[in-house]
Amino acid sequence: MDELIGLLAAKAGIDRAVAEKTIGIILNFLRNEGPSQQVQALIDGIPGAEAAIATSRAGSGISRLMGGGLMAVGTRLMGLGLGITDIQAIARELFRFGRDKIGADQMSAIVAGTPGLSQLA
Repeated sequence: MDELIGLLAAKAGIDRAVAEKTIGIILNFLRNEGPSQQVQALIDGIPGAEAAIATSRAGSGISRLMGGGLMAVGTRLMGLGLGITDIQAIARELFRFGRDKIGADQMSAIVAGTPGLSQLA
């Protein structure tokens, strides 16, 4: 997880704590909305991902009020101070990292199988 946090913080120019929260929020979204087998492989390939997901769930009531989905994730990420350009850059780096961990085919299946995700990939 430290490797991914450092990568995202450097590439997006954000604080490490924000990068960690962002990873947790995105992985939690993928777990809820994406193809379960491929998403679980991604989560299993990132040591510390489960802890980041658990942390991201704290205070996620706004997501439930908004009905969840990609819009709620965007709202939560913007609440961390990220703009849409930041979110896209972070998502692309996370997906690139994911391809290295689980392969391009499985990562493509996650992007294709998660509603709205292709907008960020």
